[in-house]
Amino acid sequence: MTINSIHEDGIDGLKQNWKQDMLSGFLVFLIALPLSLSVSSASGFPPLSGIFTAIIGGLVVSFIGGAHVAIKGPAAGLIVIAIGAVTELGAGSSDPMRGYELALAAIVISGIFQTLLGVLRAGSLSDFFPTSAVLGMLSSIGIIIFAKQVHVALGVKLDDKNPLTLLAEIPHSISILNPEIAIIGIVSLIILFILPLVKNRYVKMIPAPMMVILVAIPLGFYFDLEHAHKYLFLDGEYELGPNFLVTFPSHILDGMHYPNWSAIGTWTLWKYVILFTLVGSLESILSSKAIDILDPYKRRTKMNKDLIGVGIGNTLAGLIGGLPMISEIVRSSANINNGGRTKWANFFHGGFLLLFVALLPGLIQHIPLAALAAMLIYTGYRLASPKVFRETLKVGVGQLVVFVFTILVTLASDLVMGIVAGIAMELFIQLMSGAKFNYLISSHVIISSKAQNEHTLSVNGVLTFTNYLGLKKKLEQFTYKDRLQLDLSQVEYVDHTVMEHLHHLGEDYHRAGGELKVVGAEKLKPMSAHPLSDRSLNKDAVVVERRSTREDQLKSLASQLGFSYKDFHKDITSNFGKLSNENKVIKYEGNILSKYSDGLNYVISDLSIVSGGDFKAGVSNLTVLSVSNLRYGIPLFTMREERFFDNAFLSDINFNDHPKFSKTYKLNGFSEAQVREFFTKNLITYFESQDIYHIESLGSELIIYKHSKVASLEEIKSMLDFTKGLVEVIAKR
Repeated sequence: MTINSIHEDGIDGLKQNWKQDMLSGFLVFLIALPLSLSVSSASGFPPLSGIFTAIIGGLVVSFIGGAHVAIKGPAAGLIVIAIGAVTELGAGSSDPMRGYELALAAIVISGIFQTLLGVLRAGSLSDFFPTSAVLGMLSSIGIIIFAKQVHVALGVKLDDKNPLTLLAEIPHSISILNPEIAIIGIVSLIILFILPLVKNRYVKMIPAPMMVILVAIPLGFYFDLEHAHKYLFLDGEYELGPNFLVTFPSHILDGMHYPNWSAIGTWTLWKYVILFTLVGSLESILSSKAIDILDPYKRRTKMNKDLIGVGIGNTLAGLIGGLPMISEIVRSSANINNGGRTKWANFFHGGFLLLFVALLPGLIQHIPLAALAAMLIYTGYRLASPKVFRETLKVGVGQLVVFVFTILVTLASDLVMGIVAGIAMELFIQLMSGAKFNYLISSHVIISSKAQNEHTLSVNGVLTFTNYLGLKKKLEQFTYKDRLQLDLSQVEYVDHTVMEHLHHLGEDYHRAGGELKVVGAEKLKPMSAHPLSDRSLNKDAVVVERRSTREDQLKSLASQLGFSYKDFHKDITSNFGKLSNENKVIKYEGNILSKYSDGLNYVISDLSIVSGGDFKAGVSNLTVLSVSNLRYGIPLFTMREERFFDNAFLSDINFNDHPKFSKTYKLNGFSEAQVREFFTKNLITYFESQDIYHIESLGSELIIYKHSKVASLEEIKSMLDFTKGLVEVIAKR
């Protein structure tokens, strides 16, 4: 099925896709319920607040926003702002709800501002912020979440303190932990970290957050958390009771709260209005861009319209007691991966949430807070994992300095100061690296045209995050189907943020059938071996070469196999752009082994990807093999290991004479008739006799990989043998 065969998101779309969208909406609901509760709890809001937000995001924003498969809901990235608003605005009040109700006023005003930003077409302002400063802001949020929730997972209650103090007190909390609460927290963490690694299809059918709830509730009953009591463990006496469980109203209407406007004249309220507006809009736009790359039908979010939808949704959520919403990347990627096709998937997810809290609120009251804390610890770890630090260092020492400096200032002060400090540090490093100050404000671009759809943009001076919007405005004069050449031969400095933007723009052009080719950058000296690092004409710039053991091993393997080897792909777009269909956003390609043999091109590469498009979770690597120049009339198809729910609603091409193959693989193709004709008995028998691989056919090219990780040398050899055997079987058809 192509994008042209998918109806729009109205009634026609519902008629055509209701099965896929309803199933995906239900599966996303299983993820959204525990995550919404955990975000609410950590934000200092009532548990129902996050669910209100997800319901409005599904039932209302689905049809007024500009996205196609994005799931709207509360996000961990705004926890720090929300809890800060509740704490600061409620300081000195004896009413525990005052800070929360004042924070609702800030959310309502922020929603109005977001709507205005969309009306004013200000969605592109997200491109202004330097990449490493944004990652630093997100990682600092992860560290703060981790610092606060570790104590909750251990059953230790602490007064509100700054993040650095909370981090320092973790050893003390471990020494005085509540054992039975800690068991719930630790078991929940084990599930969250281990379940994604389990390959069993029956285990993987339940999302990890829902599995945590299914395990934690029985543990809560076993420890009798519903009744206040004391128990002995070793030499200590500990208390348990309902205060370790989620507090949830018996009726959904009882959970509604309304804004308190009494602080509207204070700087504190307006500070949080600014934070909710800027950080929420930035996160939502960045998530939407990642979701667009994941969308198998290559539809693009109308960013400004979506910002209007999010703004209206936040205004409505704030008016009834909800948290602010964004296009949430984890739930959105799950929606795409589970077959969601239109806006109706988001609608169904909101509908299932509404039905659950209206009909079964009592179940939520049995969820231990330690389980929700574990989910947030896991989220915080993903935001600030060591992998994020390592990947930032690969881009360059300067980018690591910006990243770490942003984190430190944020932890010591707040998010506003952190992002400002990150921007200031980025500017300082650029000036020290050879960028001239008078070029930082505006980009100097000259456009020349060779043909109606062939154009050259020549840039002078420097290209940095401060003047990139000017270049982007020039680029927006053309369509993604045009063929553009961006000439940087007269540029003295290009920063990492611009390189990153050009990389993603190149992918957009490539997917639409056009081209964005960058020339002239080779004369600039890169600040690291990373293909998207800062580049400078400054002769004193130092290139930091880092060779890994894997690079040496692959170079040796290439020699053994008769392949050529290069460490990085030099073009803006990857050879494997089509892998975005499998929920993997490609950042760049490296460790490339290539060979031309018997008229076929073989390429083996390590792809650096963001799984599920989650730009906050850091980069992971995947080894992929491509064989191209095939001339055997291969139809377009994809095949992967079949999952438990695939047969429930999702389409699948099965072969009655080959039940083993049909049970093992989920097979889809553009033309079912052509796929059935191609999959002969000999071909199916070959697949049944081999290990399970993911295979994507582009007609004249096959893309193959086995695991969503870097393959070992032996696995690469096995994958190559499998591919050669497959080509032989196909050739004999």
